[in-house]
Amino acid sequence: MNSSISFVIATRNRLPLLKITLSKLWENKRPQDEICIVDGNSSDGTVAFAQQLLAEGKINSFRSEKDRNQSHAWNKVFLDANCTYIKKIIDDDVFDYPSIFKCADEMDKFPEADICISNDLTLNLGSTQSPAHLSRFSWFQKWASGEIPSFTFGDVHMLIRRSSLPLIGLYHPGFVLMDYEYSLRISHLQAGILYYTGFNALSIYSPVTVTHHTGNNRKKNEGERLSPMYEYAGDAAQIPLWSKIKVQIGRWRDQLNGNQKNLINRIHAQANEVNLSEFYSTAYSLLRKENEKLSNPQFFLGPFKHK
Repeated sequence: MNSSISFVIATRNRLPLLKITLSKLWENKRPQDEICIVDGNSSDGTVAFAQQLLAEGKINSFRSEKDRNQSHAWNKVFLDANCTYIKKIIDDDVFDYPSIFKCADEMDKFPEADICISNDLTLNLGSTQSPAHLSRFSWFQKWASGEIPSFTFGDVHMLIRRSSLPLIGLYHPGFVLMDYEYSLRISHLQAGILYYTGFNALSIYSPVTVTHHTGNNRKKNEGERLSPMYEYAGDAAQIPLWSKIKVQIGRWRDQLNGNQKNLINRIHAQANEVNLSEFYSTAYSLLRKENEKLSNPQFFLGPFKHK
């Protein structure tokens, strides 16, 4: 059905990653789609680069100004979006655009779907190992059947219906673990969630993420605040936070591979875009191959019971 998608990016001082992300996005973007970028007052050449892209018509909107925090940046670019759907493009993650378009087409069939999420993969930055599989499908099923009132999921694979923002809202600027809060809020509202059992994204783990540098006390405090608010009892094994799962998988893989240093740590020191480009080319290939392995990925809708 080809509804339009706003691909939105919030970035700050990550120009090498932004260039790689945009090059892949341009290869896949359709005429009806748009690209919106919000920059957090970068000092690495991002502003001049993006302004030139805007002048050339390669992106649709751009602004650069200081952000209060990560949620503030993403909320601004969400509000800049004009298309039917909003797809958050994190500039250090990897996306399967054919799967994203497939998710949008499926959402067209179900107007009650406020968001669409999918299974996820995760990979260490710099690694060529097979990605780790992450799925929230079993928790989605429990939520859809009414067994649990809320569940967590990552936002890297989330597609949002723009007209649903008045219901589900924006990110909460008071939480560092913003996707944790947002997922619990959306599911607790009994919003319409369409679940795709394929992969529309691959999360790239690196030790410079906001989640990685958030102290354990802060994470614990936020979890304790949110659990009673959204009636979240935790997962079967009391798995902490969705974002922490991704961080811990990365740590385990670092230990197994002896890979204590990461390409991202050298971006500003060496501007080693060649190595980054090679890694991301491999990561996109790995994501594509994982989707090719799937025999029959399906969509499931639940429950659309707005309170």
